[in-house]
Amino acid sequence: MAHDDKCIITCTDNGRTLEAEIGSFKSQEFVEVYMAKNKVRLTWNGKIYVGNKMGLEFTTPGPREFTVRQGRGF
Repeated sequence: MAHDDKCIITCTDNGRTLEAEIGSFKSQEFVEVYMAKNKVRLTWNGKIYVGNKMGLEFTTPGPREFTVRQGRGF
């Protein structure tokens, strides 16, 4: 499995969204993103990833995941 290197983050306190760069990701466990030079770790709650930083709550559905096929016949 592979994933995009960016994902959409939403601040639930003010409703703003932005595109954040992914530092680390493990599907249905956690995602670490970088927003404005700040690292935010979001953990999986069964539906979405949720995290807090600077007194604000952030959510994301996570990066788009896809299967990479290699070799002949694909």
